[in-house]
Amino acid sequence: QVQLQESGPGLVKPSQTLSLTCTVSGGSISTISYYWNWIRQPPGKGLEWMGAIDNSGGTYYSPSRKSRTSISRDTSKNQFTLQLSSVTPEDTAVYYCSDDFRYWGQGTQVTVSS
Repeated sequence: QVQLQESGPGLVKPSQTLSLTCTVSGGSISTISYYWNWIRQPPGKGLEWMGAIDNSGGTYYSPSRKSRTSISRDTSKNQFTLQLSSVTPEDTAVYYCSDDFRYWGQGTQVTVSS
């Protein structure tokens, strides 16, 4: 059974870089799906797509946050990561990782506050 688990700090200070890791189990990140996505949900708002990485290492980012977002992967660890720089309180959200939106992690709360 494929499972995804997000991990990372729950509290980040403004202007710092948010870094989250998604660990995939139950199969290889190279074969389960082609795209691996990060999505977030700010409080009281809908889901926002952050970006994705494909199995060729190609990356895709939401235009509104492209300059601050970086997604990478480590196939040896079956993980992919999200980095969001220069965070503000508006980046407070529950962050989810997913493959092609078939399998999802449970989500991790990230709060940006001093």
